[in-house]
Amino acid sequence: MAKRIDISDLDAYYGSFLAVEGVNLSVEPRSVTAFIGPSGCGKSTVLRTLNRLHEVIPGARVEGKVMLDGEDIYGDDVDPVNVRRVIGMVFQRPNPFPTMSVYGNVVAGLKLEQGRKMKKADLDALVERSLRAANLWEEVKERLDRPGAGLSGGQQQRLCIARAIAVEPQVLLMDEPCSALDPISTLAIEDLITQLRERYTIVIVTHNMQQAARISDTTAFFNLAGIGKPGKLVEVGPTQRVFSTPTEKETEGYVSGRFG
Repeated sequence: MAKRIDISDLDAYYGSFLAVEGVNLSVEPRSVTAFIGPSGCGKSTVLRTLNRLHEVIPGARVEGKVMLDGEDIYGDDVDPVNVRRVIGMVFQRPNPFPTMSVYGNVVAGLKLEQGRKMKKADLDALVERSLRAANLWEEVKERLDRPGAGLSGGQQQRLCIARAIAVEPQVLLMDEPCSALDPISTLAIEDLITQLRERYTIVIVTHNMQQAARISDTTAFFNLAGIGKPGKLVEVGPTQRVFSTPTEKETEGYVSGRFG
């Protein structure tokens, strides 16, 4: 079941450096929320705080709360590994495991949990279901035993999405998932995101404002307070409103192309 995210007074640090300050934001279930803004404003940092990947970086930490259906994912008794199972991640560049087959890539996450206990027929069904959900099944069903790294860039990214889906998360985070892809592959990923919003809560970081306008329900605009100062959330709202009648001058300047 897709879950709601509520971010309260979130500060993200790299060592003593405050990278992003005072983020307050809610993400609705079964929707697409796009993070936009210039480079270095903290979009990807905030995204990585949503499944506790930020703290994997030595010295990185957060203050504030990230609530997932009312539970603080940074609570003392919360296992980060479980958080990352519920909140999946798709990265900027396709990253299939190079030594694994298409089939092996899809079940890789399950192998860490329960895959070895699943019957082969159940695994086969899950692989097909995940690849179909990623709109990839028809293209790879005859080559499941071949290396995932042998697929095209767009196919590799959809394979990574299938891998994320296979562990049955409720939230999908996507960090510029189309930045390394050609226009045709980008369109395929955008179409896929539109379909996936029916089942998942999706948060995507994108530099492409046209992409944000096409696929997102809500847009959050981040900006830098100044050189050496932390990034901040400037404005968040329905995508159509943010792009057509933003309430903040900073947002208007960015979406109109005057900076960024």
